[in-house]
Amino acid sequence: MNEPLEQGWYARCQRSTVTPGSLVGELRRYGRDRDISAILPSIRVPTLVTSSTHGGGVGSPENSRYIADRIPGARLVEIDRPADELHFFHWYGRAPAILRELEAFMSEIREEQRSLDRVLATVLFTDIVDSTATAATLGDSRWRALIEEHDKIAKQLIARFRGNYVKGTGDGLLATFDGPARGVRCAEALVEAVKPLGVEIRAGLHTGEIEYGGHDLAGMGVHIGARVGALAGTNEVWISSTVKDLVAGSGLTFEDAGEHELKGVPDRWHLYRVVNERA
Repeated sequence: MNEPLEQGWYARCQRSTVTPGSLVGELRRYGRDRDISAILPSIRVPTLVTSSTHGGGVGSPENSRYIADRIPGARLVEIDRPADELHFFHWYGRAPAILRELEAFMSEIREEQRSLDRVLATVLFTDIVDSTATAATLGDSRWRALIEEHDKIAKQLIARFRGNYVKGTGDGLLATFDGPARGVRCAEALVEAVKPLGVEIRAGLHTGEIEYGGHDLAGMGVHIGARVGALAGTNEVWISSTVKDLVAGSGLTFEDAGEHELKGVPDRWHLYRVVNERA
């Protein structure tokens, strides 16, 4: 650090991070006398260890490798620097390179976290048949009141079947269940429960991986569930073949609804209609 600009920067850095007494006493004593090697194996978070390719001090290749080897899953990155540019702080003059490595490391962690947010669930979609015509007949005020009552009934039934009400869709709803049979039975119950309101609904279910994002869901499993529900007829509950396979032995009965192309979804899908034994 022979340049005045460098000296000024380093002095400001020291004054901003530690008091003079601490720098002379505690901080240097901490760096010289404390041994934290025993706690390194207990670190259980993603860790990036940066090192210089040359030189000594805390950022030396030897020290950095020692640390990275003892932290489970740690990643070691060596930042290149010429052998004649030796500073005690290996990050001096290499901040841009270190920040690039840190950005890449954090991007990988964020992507990993998104993949961990994916869960297997049964999605249920319902919508009111001929909702536009019904809304036009009722008028805005009465339509809003009907939807409020519809949602109230739906939330009670979804809770009863231990599902999760995700959101209303204007003329229907989206819910999830950790058990496909309970999702099917809830859909059947919803079909009957809203009839006294003077409306009829259709419902569709699919079991697949979904991704939670804020107050909504994403993923191909959600799209498939929506497409299955759109194909169902009035007062019908349709399911994908995945749901049918998972509820074997549940006592539910199904009719073959044939193979269908689902808009925006690859391949053809075999779908089934739930048979309402009480009908």
